[in-house]
Amino acid sequence: MSLDVSPKLLAEAEQGDIREEDFVDTVRTSLPYAYDLIASLAAELRGGQVEFTDNQTPPPSERERGQLLRALASDAIRGSLERHFGVALAFQNCHRVAAFRPESVSGESYARFTSVRSQVLNQSPEFRDC
Repeated sequence: MSLDVSPKLLAEAEQGDIREEDFVDTVRTSLPYAYDLIASLAAELRGGQVEFTDNQTPPPSERERGQLLRALASDAIRGSLERHFGVALAFQNCHRVAAFRPESVSGESYARFTSVRSQVLNQSPEFRDC
């Protein structure tokens, strides 16, 4: 299970739409490593003039790696985090997450980061089983 959904939020979802803020809070408490990593990338991006910020440090354990994979593999979770933090996310391997300014997704840096060439160049034996 990806998220620890409260009975209240589940009941609200069964009745209709839920507030995205409540969903993001569920993501924050269920996937704290992923949430905190993306929050730190977004803060670093807002604080500078760079086109993107990225994480190249592997998670401390498989538990944290799993959180990151679950967050980025779900369109709903990923999209909510992008809207919440005002970024566009890109992902390579098991932990290399990048936060881009939304207007940069049509730019060269985003295209280069998300290219098949960059994916191949970012491979190494330690990532094969991640």
